[in-house]
Amino acid sequence: MATLKIPVSDQDHIQGNAKAACTLVEYGDYECPNCGAAYPLVKQIQAHMGKQLRFVFRNFPMTRLHPNAQAAAETAEFAGSKGKFWAMHDLLYENQQQLSQSSFAQLAKALKLDPAELQQALAAKTFADRVSEDFSGGVRSGVNGTPTFYINGQRYDDPMDLDSMVAAIQKALAS
Repeated sequence: MATLKIPVSDQDHIQGNAKAACTLVEYGDYECPNCGAAYPLVKQIQAHMGKQLRFVFRNFPMTRLHPNAQAAAETAEFAGSKGKFWAMHDLLYENQQQLSQSSFAQLAKALKLDPAELQQALAAKTFADRVSEDFSGGVRSGVNGTPTFYINGQRYDDPMDLDSMVAAIQKALAS
């Protein structure tokens, strides 16, 4: 079974209880339809597990399949540099069908971020290294598609539905 090779750290985007006994890590691509389908599932899991779970999102843009995935990931990182990673993460998934350079500017504006500053950051590839670090860590951990989840460092390859994932998280909590 594949394991998470890069431990969760303060460099990660973490949601939920930082001291939770269980950590769910997702390697995701904002343009991937399967990740789009997993987005509301993760929200359900978080609501169900509450303070028992911390959630970590790492970028894994599948650029050969999804031409806007890299820019979307860099847009999320730009927002993260302004303290708005999770708000942008949610907007990107909620507007997945319209991802484009112009939509990134609109989403930035919706979060009261400067669209011109975002465009400069995208043009300069300011956040490309951050996205690349996530991607490389995913490759080292055995990620070969998105979404890929890890529960307490162990790759989760079972069905992606609420009951199955909650059961796997509860099993991890019990051990």
